[in-house]
Amino acid sequence: MTNALGGETSPYLLQHRDNPVDWLPWGEQALARAREGDRPLLVSIGYSACHWCHVMERESFEDAEVARLMNERFVCVKVDREERPDVDAIYMEAVQAMTGHGGWPLNVFMTPEQVPFYGGTYFPPEPRHGMPSWPQVLGAVAEAWETRREEIREQSAAMATRLVGGGLLTPSDEPFDAGALDEAVAQLRSAYDAVQGGWGGAPKFPAASVIEFLLRRGESAMALYTLRSMASGGIYDQVGGGFARYAVDATWTVPHFEKMLYDNALLARAYLHGWQVGGDPVLRRTAEETLDWALREMTGPEGAFHSALDADSEGVEGRFYVWSAGELRAVLGADAPAALTWLGATDAGNFEGTNILESRGPEPEPKQRERIRATLLAAREQRVRPGLDDKRLTAWNALMITALAECGAVLERADYLDAARDAAAFVLDHMRDRSDPAGPRLLRTYNAGEAKLNAYLEDHAFLVEALLTLYEATFEPRWFAEARALADTMIERFADPDRGGFFATSSDHEQLVARRKDLDDAPIPSGSSSAALGLLRLGALTGEARYEEHALGVLRLVAHLAPRHPQAFGHLLQALDLHLGTVREVALVGSDTRELQRVVRGAFRPHIVLAGGDGGDAHGVPLLEGRTPLDGAAAAYVCERFACLRPVTEPAQLAELLGPAP
Repeated sequence: MTNALGGETSPYLLQHRDNPVDWLPWGEQALARAREGDRPLLVSIGYSACHWCHVMERESFEDAEVARLMNERFVCVKVDREERPDVDAIYMEAVQAMTGHGGWPLNVFMTPEQVPFYGGTYFPPEPRHGMPSWPQVLGAVAEAWETRREEIREQSAAMATRLVGGGLLTPSDEPFDAGALDEAVAQLRSAYDAVQGGWGGAPKFPAASVIEFLLRRGESAMALYTLRSMASGGIYDQVGGGFARYAVDATWTVPHFEKMLYDNALLARAYLHGWQVGGDPVLRRTAEETLDWALREMTGPEGAFHSALDADSEGVEGRFYVWSAGELRAVLGADAPAALTWLGATDAGNFEGTNILESRGPEPEPKQRERIRATLLAAREQRVRPGLDDKRLTAWNALMITALAECGAVLERADYLDAARDAAAFVLDHMRDRSDPAGPRLLRTYNAGEAKLNAYLEDHAFLVEALLTLYEATFEPRWFAEARALADTMIERFADPDRGGFFATSSDHEQLVARRKDLDDAPIPSGSSSAALGLLRLGALTGEARYEEHALGVLRLVAHLAPRHPQAFGHLLQALDLHLGTVREVALVGSDTRELQRVVRGAFRPHIVLAGGDGGDAHGVPLLEGRTPLDGAAAAYVCERFACLRPVTEPAQLAELLGPAP
């Protein structure tokens, strides 16, 4: 007999449907049950690829006696943090405030009014390493609620105020200063690991947004070395392509083996830009292998992208990815000596007697390298695969659309462009609620034939950026029109008219204990930062000042904080850099603009917005209005600071007008 999670579409929630715990999904049923019985809520938050979430489920949530304790004293709620980032953000903030740390699984006890009063992450089934057991925690919290509930309510009231995140920030009226960007670079330089690349020690995360900011600023040394170091390490799947979520060490060797769609979308784009800046073919190859992995292993039958691959297979973290030296010799035959040297594999191994493959030795010549990879990939496919979280999230699909569109245009890969089109079309056609009289409403998640849950700011903002990138890559006007309409909706439903910036949830979202503004860009860009960058680009393409003004509303809230904490604000700093930089609007018109496109895309040019058409119709794109070919030849029109230069028809002339890249 399943609990109430049996009707859900989230793979994470479905993993718990057979638990003896009487789980409910987050929603009015659970909240009403808590209010009616004046019982505390026990909200357990995780995601399908989370190793320690699986451990706690096996140890505690599958145990009948533990489930009895939970069911008798609490209203038990399971939340997929990827479906409900609003709930996750509120209670992660609370647990970090209570304990000084956070992570998943996240277990929070709260009043029926949704105010948290105790929480933590993983709890073992019996006391261990100074941690109380989960049954001890359940008993202590239940007793406290029975004997001190009014005191708990009084003390927790102050917590509700701090849970609004950036909602309490007031905008600064100080002018934006380019020196702040130099300060951010200096802060990154002081924290940089010059030996291994990246920032900080173990665990080490691939900071794609920080790398992108440095490339924009022309600070290529730290960025390029970090990209090359990650591509050489075990965090990168040397056999199948794609990156694990992070490395548990400081050397990029031992990954936490789960693979997330968002990491790989962000990193593929960073590697493309790194190749454009430095010309290192390994960086281009890494971008392509990462996207090829996504097309091969993460694409649903309708063209949208799945969310994640689990760290575990057969109940063991990393089993799918590691090799003994004997396995490599048996599979590769004559290629084995070169492969073992290249991939650093030994009989002793580097991970629990097996080998996490790295690319630190001399690389075989290209044909042999590809033969080794193909042979190992085919052999690995015979293993039990990690679990797949096959829900499609609007925000994460948007990140992958952006990466595919830009890489497709720059590398002239038609398959990438087609994949970006397919995913964008699916989101727009199948992940919107068309029953709303006010117009189609974007939805957050899709699985098992059903799209549901109101979309968040990040869904709207990431998709605005994605659709603009897809328009710039294809010059197909549908994407521009959809981006502009979505930006208008985002402003209408999420903007804060009093303090500026954007809330994470829409004005008609369900009532939670707090309405937050989420601002930091780790591990992925915040919806606020993405909204700022997307609206600045849209403002440049349309000439409409209102888009820029809403973007500046975000910057005024955090421009004073971001330079001092650049690792947390990499995407926001990119928006600030775009605002303070010299933006060029480029319009290409004519029946064949391919050579002119190659000039624009042949270098990393983050301060350019691009439009294109045949010159016969602007198709609703203001930058194309009045622009025509010159004497039948394809022409490029370049404008800067509200002034347009003379149009040119030769690629060399356009290159001269655009000048050097950062």
